[in-house]
Amino acid sequence: MDARYSIRWAAEHGLPRLGFLALRAQGDLLARLMSGDEGYDDPYSLIDQLRGDGGVQVTRAGYAVFGYETCREILRDRRFGVRKPIDSAVPLPLRRYAERIAVPPNPIEAPSMFALDPPEHGRLRKPVASAFTPRAVARLGDRVREVTAELLDAMAAHESVDLIATFAAQVPIAVIAEIMGFPAADRELFLRWGSHVAPLLDVGISWQAHHRAMLATEALTDYLVAHIEKVRRDPGEDIFSLLVTTGDLTTTELLASANVLMGAGFETTMNLLGNSIPILLSHPDQLDLLRAEPERWSLAIEELLRFDTSVQMTARSVLEPVQFEGGVPLEPGKSVVVSVAGANRDPAKFPDPHRFDVTRANAKDHLSFGTGMHACIGASLTRLEVLQALPALFDRFPDIRLDGEPTRRRLSTLRGYSQMPVRLKSR
Repeated sequence: MDARYSIRWAAEHGLPRLGFLALRAQGDLLARLMSGDEGYDDPYSLIDQLRGDGGVQVTRAGYAVFGYETCREILRDRRFGVRKPIDSAVPLPLRRYAERIAVPPNPIEAPSMFALDPPEHGRLRKPVASAFTPRAVARLGDRVREVTAELLDAMAAHESVDLIATFAAQVPIAVIAEIMGFPAADRELFLRWGSHVAPLLDVGISWQAHHRAMLATEALTDYLVAHIEKVRRDPGEDIFSLLVTTGDLTTTELLASANVLMGAGFETTMNLLGNSIPILLSHPDQLDLLRAEPERWSLAIEELLRFDTSVQMTARSVLEPVQFEGGVPLEPGKSVVVSVAGANRDPAKFPDPHRFDVTRANAKDHLSFGTGMHACIGASLTRLEVLQALPALFDRFPDIRLDGEPTRRRLSTLRGYSQMPVRLKSR
């Protein structure tokens, strides 16, 4: 592996990591939220302490916002752009050297649309978004039902399973394979690569995590380059083939778009499915209501998204001077952490926000899929998959119970489980 990646790690993660660890030891709440067990296991108590008046909060670890209205405004405001992988606080010589070191295509590097502002963002988003139009997603409905039924049939042969490995990860990866035209035999490759790449969305990851991510992105890139060439020679009827053959994207842009397609269609769905199980099992009255009145499932999915969002936070860079009413002035070049989890549990927007309520009328106002130009393009697909998969799981296994403590992923941005042992049948 190219030793120069160590320079990228030092600039992107190493220096911020040292800062977070030092500030966490001194009790800085934002540093505690973004690193360490407390931020992974129970971020919401820290968020309540950080919320303040809902405007931009100033901590020694940086600017952050936890109120619904300000979070929504920042995500929609053109005076804010995407955060650059290397923060402006990194010493200039190191920053300039690190920026010249190329890394494999990944979600946080241009030309990924996640890392671009207008006008390039719109040019790359438009062809990819065509994969997730309501009509295109509706055509995947039958496949989602087939996959769900197949997985439940396979699970029925066992009394206990790991629900992440056998179900929550398998539903979305099967659908993504359908979208991308990948053979079913390669699904496990993508699950492994995806688990290694996901930490890149955090700030301050360890060198070992960064090393694994780079190896995974290299392997994924090699696979995708070969797949793109195959599609150009012999296109299929899948959505990605349409993107390759009808668009004007370069191979590099197609690689970035493929990463977006897989990320938008996989991570949110897997984590939402996994997060939902313990919530519903710990609220049996709500689950009983859904069983008695299954038409409530659609709104229940929105409440699940609000209550424990799969994407806990994002960040924006200040492009021009900004000062919200009564708030602190924000200078260009500074970054602001936007707490999606904080917005979703803001009592000013969602009364009694820590109560899980599948009848909550405004649950769909959550920001779990973002808003504005960077709103998640896979939102409609995630809703479709979860609306099919969750009711089917509880219908097929009415006695399902946790069979031990689920294991959280040690990530700050993406919230989910890596393992979840469950007992499917009564003893």
